Amino acid sequence: MKPAVLLIDLQNDFLISPSLEPSAGKVVEQTTKLLHACRTLSIPVIHVWTTVNPEDDQRMPHWKGMGKWSCVEGTVGHTPPEPLSPLESEKIIYKTFFSAFSNNDLDQTLQSLEIDTLLLAGVHLHGCIRATALDAYQRGFRVLVAEDAIASDDPLHAAITRRYMEKRAIRFIAAEDFLSLTGQDKSHPDGNVDVLPNLPYAIIDNMEMHNSVLEQIVHISPRQNDKRLWKVPICNEEQVAQAAASAKDAWYQWKVSKPALRIQIMENLASLLEKELKILAEQMAIEIGKPRIQGEAEVTRSVELLRTAIRYASRSLEADCSKDSVRRYRPLGAVAIISPWNNPLAIPIGKIAPAFLFGNTVIWKPAPKGSSLAVRIMGLLNLAGCPPGVVNLICGDRSTAMSLMSDSNVDAVTFSGALAAGYSAQDVCASRHIPLQAELGGNNASIVWADCDLEETALKVAEAAFGFAGQRCTANRRVIVGAGCYDEFLKYLEKSVSSLVWNDPLERRTQVGPLISAEKCKQVASVIERAKTSAALVFAPHRSDPNYAELTRKGAYFPPTVICCNDSKHEIVREETFGPVLVVQKADDFKQAINLCNGVKQGLVAALFSHSKDLQSEFLEHTQAGVLKINTATADANAEAPFGGWKASGIGPPEHGASDREFYTRTQAVYNSSQNKNV
Repeated sequence: MKPAVLLIDLQNDFLISPSLEPSAGKVVEQTTKLLHACRTLSIPVIHVWTTVNPEDDQRMPHWKGMGKWSCVEGTVGHTPPEPLSPLESEKIIYKTFFSAFSNNDLDQTLQSLEIDTLLLAGVHLHGCIRATALDAYQRGFRVLVAEDAIASDDPLHAAITRRYMEKRAIRFIAAEDFLSLTGQDKSHPDGNVDVLPNLPYAIIDNMEMHNSVLEQIVHISPRQNDKRLWKVPICNEEQVAQAAASAKDAWYQWKVSKPALRIQIMENLASLLEKELKILAEQMAIEIGKPRIQGEAEVTRSVELLRTAIRYASRSLEADCSKDSVRRYRPLGAVAIISPWNNPLAIPIGKIAPAFLFGNTVIWKPAPKGSSLAVRIMGLLNLAGCPPGVVNLICGDRSTAMSLMSDSNVDAVTFSGALAAGYSAQDVCASRHIPLQAELGGNNASIVWADCDLEETALKVAEAAFGFAGQRCTANRRVIVGAGCYDEFLKYLEKSVSSLVWNDPLERRTQVGPLISAEKCKQVASVIERAKTSAALVFAPHRSDPNYAELTRKGAYFPPTVICCNDSKHEIVREETFGPVLVVQKADDFKQAINLCNGVKQGLVAALFSHSKDLQSEFLEHTQAGVLKINTATADANAEAPFGGWKASGIGPPEHGASDREFYTRTQAVYNSSQNKNV
């Protein structure tokens, strides 16, 4: 293998796009790491730049039609950010169209270096990276794409492009895995993974399936970076198809099963969860770093979701429309459930219960880090009396999820996860014409006004922002404070943050535990570092704790951090960090506060702290989010209330309570002119 890396269009004019996904800061950071590693390992790096010469106008026709002048030679926009500047020894390929191969210099350079493998990084995946990849594929190169060092200003198109390219032997790979492929990366500890517990790759028809040949993921403790907990295999298309076929076969009997049987099984599961509360909470503390008390709360919420689903599913699924017609609700079929690691119990239970109760069968694919807990839940489902095939489990990574959503036996998908993964789900489900329900996180804001109890509010905001290290989709990520109380609120906020117990999640008093991984700690540290140039104030009181050095040495611990930043276009404001970071912004009036609250692409939860009826009315009228709260924190949600996001935070119907019927059944009208309308 003789590799080279192409860095494509990492130029300031492309990187300044506000719609770039992921953000420019993340792409530049990841690409910079890749660049440094390649230089250290003497892997050739070739820089590819779109270049416009105003004296010899060779712009693409659509740029000319738009009157667009970008990447003009000699301008700042033509060059990359300083960390990505080429060395004198590194080749620059100048192009005017999409593909890097539109300049013959690239072919000649690669031939002279005897390159057989190309890793592509940069922007845009749906445009210039795609064109370059397909041209490289045509020329016989092995083509890899650095999945953590690419971006696009059309993320849905990018998701479609990725699926298209993967079917044509173009492999997407993390940058560090590319370095391992070259045989030159020596940074990973060897570690004997053979002695680790090996989870089943699937549970199908209530039977555990094991296969030692499949590729595996090793899970490392967030509490102890040197402790490996278990390994889980990655299901391929064959195993996914087996699970989906089992669920579809089981559905034909399950859909006509008695509602009383379904209800009894879910009641049994609720009772088992209550008995296992402390065991499950401890497992969550060990495996995902969730503080024990918050883990117990998650088990309790799971039971509430179960019993709420039972109440709503018990109601009639049939209603008169007119004298000769009936409206009825029919199950969808086999439903794919794709769940995240951060709420490994409540989120899947909140999906499995209504799917099950409305007569659907389930294929559940948990996030890799939640696999062990998923296996335990499957055991409880079996004990509760779940028939074979009605709920099947498959383990794996992104490729497993894509195979599952694409399987012809899957009739609907419900998904909770990151925005980028949501675009992929949207692409696959749209192409198959099947329903999709997706909750895609939130950059949630609280508005704080002078007439509230500032001290009490500061504590509520701090707990909502930093509980479970900010790793909740409903966490308070931003707080918008009226100018009249800004300074006073900041004092209370610093005091409240200082009072939070930051420690080992197994300790009962702990409110803020570790992040999920050491890599996540690095990502949070980087985004804070990038924000410092635009921040008026950054404070992290726990950095002075006596246990700071010990915690950060042994595990993925990152101290709760508050950043005051009034630049509404900055990455720290616009992007969801999913970590222990709270951004504070100042609003001169309430209209500006609402605009700041709505000024991000997400819209999951928003809160107002004010006793003014007029401000509450204005907040309820103009705030763009699926969940609104008055004088209470953004975190957590009622089991009966609909839960779903607006804008980029959600696709399809909301979850829970009365909303479940909207997704887990489809409406059917039946006309019958006879007197007996019992259909």
